Amino acid sequence: MADHAVSDDPAVQRQLDRLASLSPGADVLGLERISTLCARLGHPERALPPVFHVAGTNGKGSTCAYLRAALEASGRRVHVYTSPHLVRFNERIRVAGRLIDDALLAALLEEVLAVADGMSPSFFEVTTAAAFLAFARTPADACVIEVGLGGRLDATNVLPAPVACGIAQLGLDHQFFLGDTIEAIAGEKGGIAKAGAPLVTLDYPPSQAERVAAAARAVGAPWFVRNAAWRGRVADGRLHYSDAQGALDLPLPALPGAHQATNASLAIAMLRHQDRLPVSPQALATAMGWADWPARLQRLDKGPLPDLLPPGSELWLDGGHNPAGAEAVAAFFRERLNGRPFCIVMGQLANKDVRGWFAPFAGSGAEVWAVPVPGHDHHSAETIAQAAGAYGMPVQPAPDPVAAIRGIGEAGGEPPVVLVGGTLYMAGAVLVANGTLPS
Repeated sequence: MADHAVSDDPAVQRQLDRLASLSPGADVLGLERISTLCARLGHPERALPPVFHVAGTNGKGSTCAYLRAALEASGRRVHVYTSPHLVRFNERIRVAGRLIDDALLAALLEEVLAVADGMSPSFFEVTTAAAFLAFARTPADACVIEVGLGGRLDATNVLPAPVACGIAQLGLDHQFFLGDTIEAIAGEKGGIAKAGAPLVTLDYPPSQAERVAAAARAVGAPWFVRNAAWRGRVADGRLHYSDAQGALDLPLPALPGAHQATNASLAIAMLRHQDRLPVSPQALATAMGWADWPARLQRLDKGPLPDLLPPGSELWLDGGHNPAGAEAVAAFFRERLNGRPFCIVMGQLANKDVRGWFAPFAGSGAEVWAVPVPGHDHHSAETIAQAAGAYGMPVQPAPDPVAAIRGIGEAGGEPPVVLVGGTLYMAGAVLVANGTLPS
């Protein structure tokens, strides 16, 4: 799908416009073009600090956030490459702890595009090469790199020798690119395995696990699986982690949702199964509070949008867009509602499983407000009404999330719990409207 990246910096926007005109305007998988780009640029991917490479259908971004927090808590400078962005493209590239500045971003995009003549690289391939250039030229102690799509053929998989690879939760998403079965997707994610680099994963059902195991065996990567090589569980309000090195008793993650304990445990396991960058238990404990990942069960408690709701209301934002992600979000609200009114403001891209997204919310008593996702092909209000109606949830349309939140506030009654969800693209617009920009 087209990326729709924009910038308020004219120099950056010029390069983004050039990229939009040159690239195929769609996701393109394969390592040939990114390999050629990197070769023409002098192979920056070979000159990076130690790399932690993370794949997964859901949770990979949060896992990257915990990796970054733990490494920074241990006093290290960390480069981070994630996607997509919410508001500004700069969010994707964090250079030695800080979002890339506009002048450097514009110069790097121009440099990559200058060597891409005749290649028709994708948006993600160009921006990945630009990130590698930034990271190779700026001193740091570590890199945290999130896979963009899949793993085996993702542009980031040109990385030759990460110190650890990790795979978070698996689920059905991007089937057009990755295959129609969860087993096929597992094999694609497992394709990030590299010879000699620890591959650290969650535990998966046997048919999925075998595909990951086969990918690890094919390249000679040692495989460390949850509940075999390491464990992470929540008990008595603490995160209890253990592996061959011993046990840790840590605070729970500050990020909301029970699933964050799983993501944090995966990050801990990745750090403890490599030997290039030791991280102390104290730094791991600090990371539980430091990690931040906007639009993932983010509560908006200040700003113009929560002010549209009655006192005592809650306004939450989450960009999860597939059924597995929706299940984690729905589980959070099942524990939180306690009989309070529940409203879902929902917009979703047309290539997503809208009915599957609503399934975990069955029985929640939610009232749904259907909104468009400007600039993208999206499900209509009628489609959303059919999907939510299948689970007994009434739906009404609204022109945008702000209008929906205003309508909820004007309805009166008991203060509601409101979730704005369905896509990260809409989440970014909500953050702009509320003046809550990622930093």
